Amino acid sequence: ERHFLDRLAFETDPADVAVQLRDAPDQIVLVDTRSSEAYAEAHIPGAVSLPHATIDDATLAALPPDALVVTYCWSISCNAATKGAARIAALGRPVKEMIGGIGAWEAEGFAVERASHQRAT
Repeated sequence: ERHFLDRLAFETDPADVAVQLRDAPDQIVLVDTRSSEAYAEAHIPGAVSLPHATIDDATLAALPPDALVVTYCWSISCNAATKGAARIAALGRPVKEMIGGIGAWEAEGFAVERASHQRAT
């Protein structure tokens, strides 16, 4: 039981994130820990791009100080969200990792903002 309760303290899922974004958007900030290029191609609406290797006191200062930070990356096989969450926790901010990343978010039917590519004619 302790193991699973501990996991819930540090992990969340797309459905729970969507509810919190709907019901208390000022209490959560979604952080995309992938590269800036990956974020530009597709990201969860409202997410902030903060590649995990760039997370420090200065980059965190731009985020709401009292909000829960929720990190995400590509999928369950990506550890950028874990790396980002570890950095954020080390800097003393409340943080959770969204398991499954943007892939699980989209698979559950939630919106993803994508770059629009136009063909040259």
